[in-house]
Amino acid sequence: MAKIAVIVGSVREGRVTGKLAKWVAAEVAKVADVETLDLKDYPLPLFAEGKSPRYSPDYSPVPEGKKWIDKMAQFDGYVIVTPEYNRAMPGVLKNAFDYLDSRVADKPAAIVAHGVTGGAQAVASLRVTLPGNGLVVLPNALFFTDGVGDAIDEAGILKEEFQDGPQGQLGGLSQAIAKYADALKAARG
Repeated sequence: MAKIAVIVGSVREGRVTGKLAKWVAAEVAKVADVETLDLKDYPLPLFAEGKSPRYSPDYSPVPEGKKWIDKMAQFDGYVIVTPEYNRAMPGVLKNAFDYLDSRVADKPAAIVAHGVTGGAQAVASLRVTLPGNGLVVLPNALFFTDGVGDAIDEAGILKEEFQDGPQGQLGGLSQAIAKYADALKAARG
């Protein structure tokens, strides 16, 4: 069974992204082994290295970066749960991906976003960024336009009145990330 990380892509106080990530993790857990990684637990300094970690075999990150890189290397795939801030992904999420080395290459990434337009521009910015890490971005994303705070309770359960909307697509996205993870793991040997 594939091992998938659900990444909470915001560290803001009062964020609702954590509730959304709980719901995503519960659904993905139906088809894969899941662990939620909250960027609050990985406080990374601003990435300021002279070389890209992906192309530097002698790369020696700061201790906080090493913890993050080593953790991310343990997974077969990723589901990134992100809000949209100022028409892009949050800076903390971009910074976290700047730290990654080649051990995430050829692994799949799915995107679940929320915001006024469903996080569409956060998704667009991630679709540009993630291939730079060698990640394979799934073609479909989940755009959560309804107020996450109203649609998902504190336990991460989607309220019944929202289950027939676009949010119902999470099951298909979960199946896809598990299939991609298994296929790409086999291809990596």
